[in-house]
Amino acid sequence: MTTTRKKMLRRLRREIAVRNKIIAVSIGSGLTAKYVIKGGADFLLALNSGIFRSMGRGSLCGFLPYTNSNEMVYNFAERELIPLIGDFPAIFGVNANDPTIDISQFLKKIAALGFTGVNNYPTIGLLDGTFRKGVEADGSSFDREIELIKKASDMGLATVAFVFDEEQTREMIEAGADIICVHLGLTRGGMLGAAKALSLAAAKDLMNRIFTICEDSKQNPIRMFYGGPVKTPSDVHYIYENTAAQGYIGGSAFDRIPTERSLFEITRNFKSTGIDKKDDLMSQMLDGIEKYYDYSGFVREYINQNYMHEISFIDLAGVCHISRSHLSALFHRDTGVSFPEYLVDFRISKAKHILENEHVSISQAAGMVGYTDAAQFSRIFKKYTGESPKTFQNRHKHKQSGHNTMYD
Repeated sequence: MTTTRKKMLRRLRREIAVRNKIIAVSIGSGLTAKYVIKGGADFLLALNSGIFRSMGRGSLCGFLPYTNSNEMVYNFAERELIPLIGDFPAIFGVNANDPTIDISQFLKKIAALGFTGVNNYPTIGLLDGTFRKGVEADGSSFDREIELIKKASDMGLATVAFVFDEEQTREMIEAGADIICVHLGLTRGGMLGAAKALSLAAAKDLMNRIFTICEDSKQNPIRMFYGGPVKTPSDVHYIYENTAAQGYIGGSAFDRIPTERSLFEITRNFKSTGIDKKDDLMSQMLDGIEKYYDYSGFVREYINQNYMHEISFIDLAGVCHISRSHLSALFHRDTGVSFPEYLVDFRISKAKHILENEHVSISQAAGMVGYTDAAQFSRIFKKYTGESPKTFQNRHKHKQSGHNTMYD
């Protein structure tokens, strides 16, 4: 028997009442569904982007005309998902702007298949610029997504509403949304360092504005978040510590894990918001280094992990919550050199190792140590070593050649 809206929401509210956090997963395969349920997920979402991810494609495929979104999710659910999960609560991602269906009839079809509720995905909220104006001119709109949530709510289906700003939040609450989920954009895998920390801070501010509206409303919907810079247990922990979020919906963070055991473990980590050791540096950044106090040590470790990318000392000072001048003085005290000198010396040292041991061009070597301008890199390299990178590279090639000849 399908899990009803009341039963699902009662269970979620009970988790919240005992101070547990809700964890939901956007799945793209039956295997993912099976193991995240075992790991402790509270409900699932079947979204077309999740299916594309499981096919080895990016989430943006869910917005392109490769296939009919609603049909794709329905066929996946009918054959692979619903027979596997039984009465476990599942949410269907509906493309509310599909002009080929009658939404009311389609919602009845979804309910009959065994879904507990619906979500507005793909969402026009992720589109912007010229393309957004074009689809809106053709009749598509976020208003249709609000209408979807209202119709589903009136039919007794659970509703998970993706929102992007305060006004959409108010409208979705009025439409009867049971869960308001702040969508932070596509998950950006590989985003590093201060840029990520600052993005998380911006996400926190947006969520606080939206969650205030939720808390002030009579309906008091469950408050969740999804996507954007949030992709590790450390990120989730930061959001929980700094907002009124009651749960997290993960997608890429789960579908990209390659083994059954990893799926089980990462779901359990997200459920408990545990912090993996690999996240230690980011954890310090998100804490503002307040628990560590070794500001210059943090900067040195940050350089060690991010020397190949653009590094802003001002951003690092902001993450540490101290002034640029104070951080500069501390760094000089502990290292004996300024931050720019230390960074250049570190990068040139890395470049020398690359030129000695790898068959790369000067331009490639420059990019590998954080310089986008090969000419600038060559000038700095010569200033610090006394010879151009090309001369340095050729000299070491001759050494290697001579060394090898001895053993021929």
